[in-house]
Amino acid sequence: MRDLPAPDYICIPDLAIYPGDIALHGYEEEARWLRDCHARGSVIAAACTGAMLLAETGLLDGHDATTHWAYCDALAARHPNVRVHPQRVVVTAGPDQRLVMGGGGSSWHDLSLYLIARVAGIECAMQTARVFLIDWHQTGQQPFASLARTRTTSDAAVSQAQVWIAQHYDTPAPVAGMLQASGLAERTFARRFQQATGLSPLEYVHTLRLEEAKQHLETGDEAIEAIAQAVGYEDAAYFSRLFRRKVGLSPAQYRRRFGGMRRMLRDAGAR
Repeated sequence: MRDLPAPDYICIPDLAIYPGDIALHGYEEEARWLRDCHARGSVIAAACTGAMLLAETGLLDGHDATTHWAYCDALAARHPNVRVHPQRVVVTAGPDQRLVMGGGGSSWHDLSLYLIARVAGIECAMQTARVFLIDWHQTGQQPFASLARTRTTSDAAVSQAQVWIAQHYDTPAPVAGMLQASGLAERTFARRFQQATGLSPLEYVHTLRLEEAKQHLETGDEAIEAIAQAVGYEDAAYFSRLFRRKVGLSPAQYRRRFGGMRRMLRDAGAR
């Protein structure tokens, strides 16, 4: 592959790998070719999990990056020198911004528009967006991401706490209940829970509550205050601030976007 000329632009597509399969085998020759082309001036763009291969080249070390939100933890774990931004749709990095990454799913549209604007100008990119009905993901990947991290653990005490909180996330003192269910001392529980799940016990409670709130917002028309109460928050204003910080949209904005989408799919006959 080194005998091939270096293209002006190289696009790495989605690799169709599982999030846990972060050890990429069999791509050594491609990685060497990508490094060589970049050294000769190529712009390298990666869509979705293609960023995993781009990271294997070492070109992203010390730089910003993004990939599909479900793979960001895996990318950060395998390449700790890469600054991963799960919330961003398009990231450019490196000398002359010649490393370009798009997030997950349809955000490759955003990546394409960026590349068109870079090569042919903004007006051409805008015309392309109009012709193909492309809407830029202004809110980033956050609203589409699942906040809950389903990480299995061999720690029986932590697993017992997870089972308990899945059924009692709306209780007034959820962390105390998890602690009691685990049978551990408080400091030991906090340390082992963080180690096993990657989240503190309180952060874990918030993820479960907010995911449940998403379902309420998508499927019903309850008042925001009622949803806050239903998932365990007495202060609706606090719930709204937390929701916006974690999800990237206010509860009302989330309902309009995803509740409307669900209704349109249902009205179209989808199950």
